Order: sequence, then structure tokens, then C-alpha cells
Amino acid sequence: MQIDRGKPVNVFEEVGGWPTFEKLVAGFYQRVSSDDILGPMYPEDDMDGARDRLTWFLGQYWGGPQLFTAERGHPALRMRHARFTIDDAAAKRWLKLMGESLDEIDEETIAPAYRAIMWEHMERVANMLINHNPAFHQ
Repeated sequence: MQIDRGKPVNVFEEVGGWPTFEKLVAGFYQRVSSDDILGPMYPEDDMDGARDRLTWFLGQYWGGPQLFTAERGHPALRMRHARFTIDDAAAKRWLKLMGESLDEIDEETIAPAYRAIMWEHMERVANMLINHNPAFHQ
């Protein structure tokens, strides 16, 4: 499938809306809870809140209702993640776990063209959030 660049696309609707984003995020957080790098960044008593916030953010970013902004204000991702030490290893692990969750969603739901643009966005965001380079802190 190719995306028709001449017509506006709402990725949120094209990939199945909230059920798809809820499944993607649930698969991710299922992995996070036992992950040695990412797990400690998430308070056990707020996993549901973290899951909601990521679902709202992704849905909103891809054209869904503005739930993140309504509930939390402007996304301001770098500011919201500044309190966490995010190095290259953490970014790569986030991508690994998110990629595994994305792979669980069939191509009937997320066609390859949409999967590619979603993955490109995830890579940009993961790399943008890196705020710690051990080589500079020795």
C-alpha cells in the first residue's frame, strides 16, 4: 500500500483508532515492567497513568482526539523526560520494546506504509530524548 500524498491522511483513523494505540502501548508496558533499563524509570504505582499518557500522546500525535493536551497540557516531551537519565542504551531499549509491540499488530491493522512512518517518528523521538552521554560525564 502506498500513501496518496495528494490527500490528507488521518493515521489515527487509518490504523484503527484507540484500540490500536491501546494495544501498542499495552504491549510496550507489558515489557517495560520487567525490563532492567526502562523498568526502574517507571513508578510501579503509576504504570496505569504512564500507559494512559503514552496512549493519549500517540493517538493525539497521529490525528486522534486531543486527550493528552486536554489532560496534561502541551506535550513538551523533552521537559517531561528531563528528570530521567536517558542515554543511548535507554533509547535503544525503548525502541526495541516498542518495536516488539508494534510487530504484534498485524498488517491488516497497520499497513506497512503507516508502520514505516510511525516507526520513523518513534526513532526520532527516542533519539531526541537522549539527555545523558556517559562519555561526557567521566
